[in-house]
Amino acid sequence: MGWTKSARGNLSLPVITVIICTIGFISLFYIDKISTYHSVLKFKPCSKCTFTKSKKSHTDVKRLEINPLNENDRYECNHTDGNWVFNPSIKPLYTDRTCSYIDREYACVKNGRNDSDYLYWEWQPYECVLPRFDPEIALIKLQGKRLMFVGDSLQKNQWQSFVCLVESIIPKDQKSMKKISRGHSVFKAEEYNASIEFYWAPFLVESNTDFHIKFNPNQKIVKVDSITQRAQNWLGIDILVFNTYVWWMGRLKINTLWGEFQNGEEGYEELDTPVSYRLALRTWANWIDSTIDSNKTRILFTTMSPSHERNKDWGNINGIMCFNETKPVMKRGHWGFGSNKEMMKVVESVIKRMKVQVTVLNITQLSEYRIDAHSSIYGESYGKLLSDEQKADPLHFADCIHWCLPGVPDTWNRLLYAYL
Repeated sequence: MGWTKSARGNLSLPVITVIICTIGFISLFYIDKISTYHSVLKFKPCSKCTFTKSKKSHTDVKRLEINPLNENDRYECNHTDGNWVFNPSIKPLYTDRTCSYIDREYACVKNGRNDSDYLYWEWQPYECVLPRFDPEIALIKLQGKRLMFVGDSLQKNQWQSFVCLVESIIPKDQKSMKKISRGHSVFKAEEYNASIEFYWAPFLVESNTDFHIKFNPNQKIVKVDSITQRAQNWLGIDILVFNTYVWWMGRLKINTLWGEFQNGEEGYEELDTPVSYRLALRTWANWIDSTIDSNKTRILFTTMSPSHERNKDWGNINGIMCFNETKPVMKRGHWGFGSNKEMMKVVESVIKRMKVQVTVLNITQLSEYRIDAHSSIYGESYGKLLSDEQKADPLHFADCIHWCLPGVPDTWNRLLYAYL
């Protein structure tokens, strides 16, 4: 039964005031408690790309064979924004002496490099933790699969890094390396029925210099609308990782041909390099969209690997390219002449229009800082190790394009590992 009119009328003003204040106090108390509760639970993820939450224990590794990592076990993270931190406690998973699969041009220690600090710089994103590469988990993720790196010598740099990161835990009689054909090599991990492959296609599309290499850029002709001969070797692969950049950068214009080679190599036109690059990437993208079943094959694209051939970019006016550099650039956002933003925008614009989802491994910014980690004078020139006389002339012979192994490509593969 409700209050009668007369009863309500008998309440005094002080009593009403006390009731109202009490109700207000109780409301504010609970609102404050609820707000505090939600602020404790609030979680703001990073953005742009995905990484596993934490490194798994040995027990967890065995569990992964039955229950692989799933999307609920991940954080979001912008891995391109970070810095290199010196960590002398790092123990590289391999050396160029313990891993027999490294080409001489990347084997800097074997070739006489004595300083070792470049091995102990670790990439740390500002907003999250990049998981360390666990060879056993990587092989479990690849069990029954084929992983293929497609591209140029920098993609080969990354492929050999990946092979060396996993091969040390595989018994000798359970691993093999075979050359299937010219430009196609396969590392096999028998116990896991997994293969880690490399296919040589420096332009992705066809050219007159893929195998019979023409070192004079004026003689190179790229057939930007032809990819079938290359691409037939990519069918049936579970994970494809593409790259193409450095071979495009010999000159401002590139000899470009489309249509049939009806007149041999005549009939090409000189196009601005970004224009020719876009035409080639569209050919690649059209092949992916028309051929690849995204339910069976994952596609990744590694962005440009920067060269460091202009020492004034990082303020060392008395230096000689990357020669004798022993520390990364510490200026946040450093960007040098060796990375072409216009070419990077071409990649972005082509990929965002594709029907098949392509995961971009953006390694450019983090690699820009690493002026210290190139092969420099501890590599090759035209397939031969540098002589003492050539080593004494770094201006003409230092390799500031390729990377020592172990080294920076191992970090690229930490990113790839997190995406697998």
